Amino acid sequence: MRYLLLLLITTTLVNATSCRETKKSATATAVTDSSKTGEMKIMIPNTYCYSNPGGKDSVYLKLEKFPNVVTGKLMYKLYEKDSNTGDIDGVLHGDTLIADYKFLSEGVTSVRQIIFLIKNDTAREGYGEMEERNGKMVFKNLQETDFTKSVLLNKTECSIQ
Repeated sequence: MRYLLLLLITTTLVNATSCRETKKSATATAVTDSSKTGEMKIMIPNTYCYSNPGGKDSVYLKLEKFPNVVTGKLMYKLYEKDSNTGDIDGVLHGDTLIADYKFLSEGVTSVRQIIFLIKNDTAREGYGEMEERNGKMVFKNLQETDFTKSVLLNKTECSIQ
């Protein structure tokens, strides 16, 4: 019985100390490292920005690439049309970004799937037939995406937050 009581007290003290150290580390950093050490590390994304080189239409894309996800901003200012700006959240598959674009246009918040081909310091948006699923517009078939009809965006300095 004494052995069991001693084991219970020791386990409780070890857990309490471990939780206190983990809580201290969690307040100092933002993202958990997935390694087996249990250390907390701050993940700083690689940031890339792209825009078109002029003309009447402006498109600006800012990507923040983490190991498993890509976030960022996308802004369209199209000649004689309503502009829209929003956030993207997606995944990079090789040189292809597939993401959700949540944006505000004409006072309405919408979500649609976007796809960009990112190659050689350029980004090109893909287009294809879309349909509504669960309240957002998505591509019917990603394999049929056409990248030839979009504006070419060139890598540039980041200028929006």
